[in-house]
Amino acid sequence: MTIDDAPREALRGGPRELLRWVATGAAVSRADLSRLSGLSPSTVSQRVEALISQGLLEETGAGRSRGGRRPRQLAVPTGGAVVGAIDLGAHHARVGTLDLSGRVVQARTLPVRIEDGPEAVLGALLAEVTTLVGGDPAASADGSAADALRGIGIGIPGPVQHATGRIVSPSRMPGWNGFDVAAFCAGRVDVPVIVDNDANLMALGAHRTAHSELDHAVYIKAGTGIGSGVISSGRLHRGAQGSAGDISHCRVVADPAPPCTCGNAGCLEAVASGAALVTALRGQGVQVSDLTGVIRLIDDGDRQATALARQAGRAVGEILAVVVNFFNPQVVAIGGRLADCEPLLASMRATLYERCLPLATQTLLIERVAAGQDVGITGAAHLVIDHVVAAA
Repeated sequence: MTIDDAPREALRGGPRELLRWVATGAAVSRADLSRLSGLSPSTVSQRVEALISQGLLEETGAGRSRGGRRPRQLAVPTGGAVVGAIDLGAHHARVGTLDLSGRVVQARTLPVRIEDGPEAVLGALLAEVTTLVGGDPAASADGSAADALRGIGIGIPGPVQHATGRIVSPSRMPGWNGFDVAAFCAGRVDVPVIVDNDANLMALGAHRTAHSELDHAVYIKAGTGIGSGVISSGRLHRGAQGSAGDISHCRVVADPAPPCTCGNAGCLEAVASGAALVTALRGQGVQVSDLTGVIRLIDDGDRQATALARQAGRAVGEILAVVVNFFNPQVVAIGGRLADCEPLLASMRATLYERCLPLATQTLLIERVAAGQDVGITGAAHLVIDHVVAAA
């Protein structure tokens, strides 16, 4: 059993949580960790030593005495080891390096053409990660850049079989079906590469950044496509094959029901995604080329675009109402480019309150993802950090 598979109760005082407490400043010594976790000092010391041996923690000197020997202070190394992260979208990719506390060291956004195929796209993005690591003086301070890189996390805008790193029947990704991302990357870099759906990584990044104290959450990524990630008992929930949270092909009430790329009609993605809004506006004679143009029209108060955004919000709310009634999360947060579309967000919120049981929404937080454009690479980095900690 890995850390990611363990129940939350078993993680209390586990290596990942000890690392997080030190990274956030909640603990600066073994005594602090023992107090927070409820574990014995000897158990905490054993786990801390394992993290130190892996380069995930370091001792930085003596702290203030509370009547006995001055405790040795702990910190997450700020130089040396980094993880690489790639958040791939339909038209752009966010690429970065992060330290072992999950803090962004370097990041940049690159244009991509998903239709160029997986080898060309992923090869270029892996090369960009290598360039970022090689150009970071902190990462090279204690050795070569190659030694500094501890792993790479990759988010894919389509269904991913997490156990194998293989893409399965993605929409709008010609040539990517069945591609083994993990195997391709293993032939090009000498560090672990962990692959997941982009909505899952957004959920992980948003949860660790803003809601780590909550046990149950749903995060929606609404951009060109639409999907969601689920946090259950404090951990990312993937389901049996990795498709948990994929709401894109749930059917919604729509007349007429537009056809979807999956072959069905009336799917949420065909009604409420950014690509669906572009198609619908073109069908009404509005000249718009992409989602950026749609958002600009909505911001300008265009009647047709605003009406479609409200319809999209109701559709998203209908599906989320089922999710909220069934799963009973503490927070529902929406991210992606459509998260700033106020008509969509207001309509989604109203539909949730209308369709959900009062008990399910009594204390429910409904909000935007607040972590910004780096939320995806933050989630990707934490995926790798968890893997490294599990190995420790």
